[in-house]
Amino acid sequence: MSGLDALQSVQFVTANGKRFAVLSADDWEYLIEWLETLEDTQVALQALNDLKAAGGDRNRAGWLAWDSVAQEIG
Repeated sequence: MSGLDALQSVQFVTANGKRFAVLSADDWEYLIEWLETLEDTQVALQALNDLKAAGGDRNRAGWLAWDSVAQEIG
């Protein structure tokens, strides 16, 4: 299923004069994952553009050395 499929699976219900969109919990979770993937892709593309603009120099692009980051998360 694609994100578009999840969006197209929405059912609409009217209650108390208000219109609500209803979808299954599975479709909701898939839609969230799809949006997170889109966001991750945008971050990666921006990092690649920054690297290209810095002439391939990771330091000038603002990238951190793995050794320093690994110590913080490990």
